[in-house]
Amino acid sequence: MSRDALIVGINSYKYLSTLKAPAVDAEAIAQRLEQDGDFQKVTRLPEAIAPAEVNKSVVSETSSVSQRQLEQALKQLFLPDSPLAPETALFYFSGHGLADREGYEKGYLATSDTNPRHPRGSAISLGWLHWLLSKSSVRQQIIWLDCCHSGSLIVNVGAANPGNSASRDRCFIASSRDFESSWEDLNSQYSVLTKALLEGLDPTRLPGRWVDTFALVDYVNQALKGELQTPVCTNFGEAIHLTRTWQVADQTSQTASADQGICPYKGLEFFDCNEEDPKYFFGREQLIGQLLDHARTHSFMALVGASGNGKSSVLRAGLLHQLKLGRRIAGSDRWRIRITRPDSHPMQNLALAFVEEGLSDLDRAEALGRATGLLNEGGAGLQRLVQASSAPRTILVIDQFEEVFTRCADLEEREQFFACLMGALSGADDKLCLIIAMRADFVGKCLERRYSGLAQFIPPHTISVLPMEPDDLKAAICKPAKQVGLTVEPALVTQILNDITGAPGSLPLLQYTLKALWQQRQGNQLVFTAYQALGGINGTLDKRATEIYNGFEATEQHTVQHIFQQLTQLGEGTEDTRRRVFQADLVAAPQHPEEQVQQVISRLSSPENRLLVTSEVMSKADQSARMAIVDVAHEALIRHWQLLRRWLEQNRDRLRQQRKIEASTVAWREQGRQPGYLLQGLPLIEAMHFDKQQRETFPLSDSAKAFIKKSIQQRRWNYLKLASWLVIPAMIGLGIVEHNLRENSVKADYARLDQEGGYGEKQAVEALVEGCASQQLRKWLPSYFAERLFGNCRSLERTPLANADLRSADLRSAILFSANLRAADLRAADLRRAYLRNADLRAADLRSAIIFNVDLRTTQNLTQPQLKGNNPPLICNSPLPEGIDIARNRDCDRLAPVLLARYPGTFQSFDQAQEYVTQQRQKAWE
Repeated sequence: MSRDALIVGINSYKYLSTLKAPAVDAEAIAQRLEQDGDFQKVTRLPEAIAPAEVNKSVVSETSSVSQRQLEQALKQLFLPDSPLAPETALFYFSGHGLADREGYEKGYLATSDTNPRHPRGSAISLGWLHWLLSKSSVRQQIIWLDCCHSGSLIVNVGAANPGNSASRDRCFIASSRDFESSWEDLNSQYSVLTKALLEGLDPTRLPGRWVDTFALVDYVNQALKGELQTPVCTNFGEAIHLTRTWQVADQTSQTASADQGICPYKGLEFFDCNEEDPKYFFGREQLIGQLLDHARTHSFMALVGASGNGKSSVLRAGLLHQLKLGRRIAGSDRWRIRITRPDSHPMQNLALAFVEEGLSDLDRAEALGRATGLLNEGGAGLQRLVQASSAPRTILVIDQFEEVFTRCADLEEREQFFACLMGALSGADDKLCLIIAMRADFVGKCLERRYSGLAQFIPPHTISVLPMEPDDLKAAICKPAKQVGLTVEPALVTQILNDITGAPGSLPLLQYTLKALWQQRQGNQLVFTAYQALGGINGTLDKRATEIYNGFEATEQHTVQHIFQQLTQLGEGTEDTRRRVFQADLVAAPQHPEEQVQQVISRLSSPENRLLVTSEVMSKADQSARMAIVDVAHEALIRHWQLLRRWLEQNRDRLRQQRKIEASTVAWREQGRQPGYLLQGLPLIEAMHFDKQQRETFPLSDSAKAFIKKSIQQRRWNYLKLASWLVIPAMIGLGIVEHNLRENSVKADYARLDQEGGYGEKQAVEALVEGCASQQLRKWLPSYFAERLFGNCRSLERTPLANADLRSADLRSAILFSANLRAADLRAADLRRAYLRNADLRAADLRSAIIFNVDLRTTQNLTQPQLKGNNPPLICNSPLPEGIDIARNRDCDRLAPVLLARYPGTFQSFDQAQEYVTQQRQKAWE
């Protein structure tokens, strides 16, 4: 491997002041590279012969260098006449630097003949140097500039990585920012930057290994903190070897021969952005370079890949880790990184991302309140959060972005989330960089609508995380082992590559298998025989998960199945994904009591098993209120555990029904248990039916059962309100308006009903009567409602029922001829065989109502949207007005289970309810 260097130190200037340090600086750098850097050719400008040594060249302290000389030397270094370009080329310059007031050339390197009044044409422009590097075929390029204003080459992000080629490795170090001067150190013979370079290049700092460009940038940044000049340093691509102590070259192999007892593999967990994980993250170097280049030059990035391709790992242990180091993008170590996942409440989690760690509960609550208030303002609020930061740039990372579709059921919050992100992005300039990482099969979801501009941003800014190539996979297998003193049997590497090549999404399985192989290592080696015993890549996870499952007792196995089914988000045209669930929502007594659920989760999440992961969340309102969250370790478990796959396929329909009820429970709880979020009408009937039929095999959580019970109680209260409202027109007809219902008495009787339970609707009305003021009404009302309100109504014709609350009312066979039902709430009302001729249904709410054998042809003001909105009515054998296009019998098949659930005393079985529906359909009018 050929390594060439051009070292320039100019003291003598015709139009600029003479300098003292550059020649000494340059000679010291040249000697360091020759002695410890394995550079075969080191060219010095200006050059002189050392007086004490024959044919020994040094940097001249008195000679001049013309603009033409330096330009030719640079071309010879980076664009050599010979077709054999060096593998590595290093250019060091110490001397005067000039700013470019017009900004076209990005600054100048002054040669001895440079005229500062007319630098163009008499100096080396940084713009020309940028062009030269972009055209060069040299794979490893190193530029060190110790002169004023030299940071111009790097500050301009377009010029920072000329050509933006992922195949090149580059290191840029400039002594000062574009507006700063550079200084000589009065306490040293060297300039400030060169002194730091020489110290950083000293190979005795890192005995036994190379000092590379990454380590040098780290040292320079640390050494020059607080100086009058701020160095600008950045790296692109991989680290480039610079210097090492040759006498201790074998020390690496000596220290690596002993097993350190550290597992370098992550199993089903991702590699995170912390102190340890990046040490063992290999195989994605080229992709990381691509991500860094994009983050440097753009404010938005969509990291997209199949599940199991390592998106989170390359994002965290790759991109974010490099940004924190600040080696490969100048100043990125000063950027602020915020990471969040959408989960079920993306806006709340976004606010939490802007709350600093380590605060007291009180301070944390205050900070969260301020962040939430700003985010409620939308994009402008998020923009203010970003601009308020002292950091020069904020990197906002949304990992698992697909959760916005799979976990967030609130469409309004989803839209608010998108509007907030995209609104801030459009107004924050370069101060904000938004990075989203999501599964490839959800890209289409992002493009279905504009989503405040998200759909336009994604296509041009998408970077794909593709399956790893064989060489990269080999690095991911072998290099982490070498880091901890282990070796991998060659036959094992070959077999793993054969098994995993062409299998997308297999990286979690690879890591899980490697971790299992580490646990069964022989001496300091991972061996092929252990791999065979484990069952290979595809068999390891499946076999291990089944072994863990078989280790539970029979009742506990039932709970294991229950937990994993609840932790799976069923795909809608996409693959099944994982879902995080409150641990309390997994309790479903008596089949899955709290203690048993807790014990099973503890075993499944133990370090030796790691099939589940647990965490905690805090309430926004009460920081002391914490709830445990449970999640599967990785979606690979959902895809590759065959036993779980069978459970899901066998029970998918019932799981969807169960999940719908559980989701409504969560929504009700999160909205402060408000009555408006309780079930009513058809959804309540279906939930009651599911709970009754699936109680043993698919029990609802205790929370869901309490939710259904509260919904039933609310339905009874609605009946009471309905009854009290209908009493008034009856009293008007009897001339007894003075007898009003006492609301407090009614509520007291309803509370008694709640405690005693077991009451039906007729008993509820009788309880209402007990709250009436008149003894005469007590005697009369029970028979009135028994005969007319709950079946066989005959006297509601022409009744003024506008705006009436008739939710869940039993109006079977009711005579509602010419009744005024304008804007009446008829949700879930039973209107079987009701007579609605000339009834005014303008704006009436008919959601989930039962409309069976009802002639709607002459009803007034009935519109198609009333029959086709959310939760439309059950329409069966009911002729419709002209112009309304809805299939007449579309809901007949759904009617039997609804009737069975609502009237268990009338229908003893499903077959009996179905027979009733069939008989009634035979009587339908032509």
